[in-house]
Amino acid sequence: QVQLVESGGGLVQPGGSHRLSCAASGILFRIFVMSWYRQAPGKQRELVAFITSGSVTNYADSVKGRFTISRDNAKKMVYLEMNSLKPEDTAVYYCNANYGGSIYWGQGTQVTVSS
Repeated sequence: QVQLVESGGGLVQPGGSHRLSCAASGILFRIFVMSWYRQAPGKQRELVAFITSGSVTNYADSVKGRFTISRDNAKKMVYLEMNSLKPEDTAVYYCNANYGGSIYWGQGTQVTVSS
């Protein structure tokens, strides 16, 4: 079956860096658009970044210049490198795979930015 498993969440100090990983299985990974979403308490889930099968990337304005999404098709992994973290980046981060109407979600990983 399809599985997306996020890892790397944790507590980070403001201004710090952190990397999230998402391991995919059960899908033809290389053709999927892979995305990271996040949901803060009391807020709607929002798109953070996506990367296409051709490695074209796009970012939410709030993270542009600070976050970098990347993928490794051989390992079926997608990553989110987060720099200059702010308290407002605190959220549960979700991995998402999307292709032709087939959409899959991971279980989420908590990132807390606090001193």
